[in-house]
Amino acid sequence: MKGEPRVVTADPTSPVVTIEAADAPGSRGGTALCLSGGGYRAMVFHLGAVWRLNELGFLLKLDRVSSVSGGSITAATLGSRWSRLDFDARGVARGFESEVVTPVRSLAGRTIDAGAIVLGALGPGSIGDRIADAYRRHLFGGATLQDLPEARAGVAPRFVINASNVQSGALWRFMRHAMRDYRVGSVPRPRLELAVAVAASSAFPPLLSPVRLELRASDYDPPTSEDLHREPFTTKVALTDGGVYDNLGLETAWKRCQTILVSDGGGKMQAEAEPKGDWARHSLRVNELIDNQVRSLRKRQLLASFRNGAREGTYWGIRSDVRDYALPDALDCPIERTTELANLKTRLKRLEPRTQERLINWGYAVCDAAMRRHVAPAPMQKPAFPYPDVGV
Repeated sequence: MKGEPRVVTADPTSPVVTIEAADAPGSRGGTALCLSGGGYRAMVFHLGAVWRLNELGFLLKLDRVSSVSGGSITAATLGSRWSRLDFDARGVARGFESEVVTPVRSLAGRTIDAGAIVLGALGPGSIGDRIADAYRRHLFGGATLQDLPEARAGVAPRFVINASNVQSGALWRFMRHAMRDYRVGSVPRPRLELAVAVAASSAFPPLLSPVRLELRASDYDPPTSEDLHREPFTTKVALTDGGVYDNLGLETAWKRCQTILVSDGGGKMQAEAEPKGDWARHSLRVNELIDNQVRSLRKRQLLASFRNGAREGTYWGIRSDVRDYALPDALDCPIERTTELANLKTRLKRLEPRTQERLINWGYAVCDAAMRRHVAPAPMQKPAFPYPDVGV
């Protein structure tokens, strides 16, 4: 999906402004990988996609990795262990399976949301605190945002973990060099624990949300044009799932990069003839509706940008049909089997080892088809599933 960057004029009759029209004119370059939300389902699906990107030598070609929710678990694991990946001369990380796949799969074998809800409701501490605790114990230990790699072209991408700021209505971005909200301000070189950042990014409302940050006004850079640079916006920050604002993790990559790779492990809203009327289940249903619309709008705008030449790159999703990529030697992924995986619940709930392997295989296969069809089409040997005995 090639083309020169350009700014596209919005349709004046449209109720939404396209992403292209919102772009400031100017040059763009570089490649971004965006990892969507979707709980453990997305986390493990993305694991397979990143596995294939590694084999293609693409990890060192990335300038930015932008993630939300379940995607942030995979991204933060990759980022925090970057220095131990042991890249060879082809740009392939020899340590990918041991440093990334194994720990993420270990977490996927544990249910952490149900216990966090019960213990958080009983106190002390919040549900968000309990989720952060689980990430700390099982994945990140005491690692902080400073354990993400320093962004340098050809050496390491910039990792951007996205949450939604309930107070400002904007994205709150966690990075090594800063954490910021464009309306509130920027905290340079934050030493916030990675477990807390990922908990905020994956704080699915209403049950796992919010995650609160207690900061000092003096932590921030001097204000410039931020309209909310004042207490309590600066000192008592309330965050929720990054997918509430942008479930593809697209926005933080969009204005910076010309080539966009999107891995979408999100769910799809199903029709419900008799929706529940009690506040709890009705709230969950409304959240599902909002998530579905945000994702659909972002996806349509992304694909339109590929078609009209505003961006290069590709999209693959857990609900894609591998046959749509028209790749003669694509891995065998029957749509009825992959749909079973796409219909897994959006939870932080234990996945059976075989289900994990099927999800990894599916993320690997559809990423392979998308990349070889649109981004890296050079002839190469047909790959094999990471877990060939399982398939999808």
